[in-house]
Amino acid sequence: MKRLRLWVLVMAGLSLTAAGSSQGDDERRLRADLTGLEEVPVVNTVASGKFRARISADEQSIEYRLSYSGLQGTVSQAHIHIAQPSVNGSIVIWLCQTATNPAPANQAIHTCNPGSDDFTGTITAGIVIAGGTASQQLNANDLASVIALIRAGAAYANVHTLPNSTGGEIRGQIDVVDRDDRGDDHHDDRHDGRK
Repeated sequence: MKRLRLWVLVMAGLSLTAAGSSQGDDERRLRADLTGLEEVPVVNTVASGKFRARISADEQSIEYRLSYSGLQGTVSQAHIHIAQPSVNGSIVIWLCQTATNPAPANQAIHTCNPGSDDFTGTITAGIVIAGGTASQQLNANDLASVIALIRAGAAYANVHTLPNSTGGEIRGQIDVVDRDDRGDDHHDDRHDGRK
């Protein structure tokens, strides 16, 4: 009888550990689907994009993948901004740059391809820039705050284009992916060799 109780306790502990690690993984997986409908104001475009990311277990980096296609303009830059849905906010992370719109100095980031692109990168504290809107109180190198704001639903990915959509042609609010919402993106991440 003691062995049976011990076995039940061990199995219950293993189940809780597995559930905890699965939940922890869920809190690290991020996604945004970018469209013109999420821009402020709305942009009438057929373009679309995807931002997929995973926060490292130690929360010292974020591995990401950004793809976009069908843009009506020429890409000038792409970023992560801090703001809730339907509000424009400060840039805190550059995802890609161009010669006409370069990132701040010492930012080793991807060069945007004009009409479509699909690339990966790593975000670390060293590439987090101070927000341009002082009232947002966003500090350079503060990856922990950026992660907390992303988890709170207060960050979005944005792809800017020239000449007409300098404020952004496609945008998507970054969400934490839960287990029930993985769908095809979970499959894609595992089988294409990218995160």
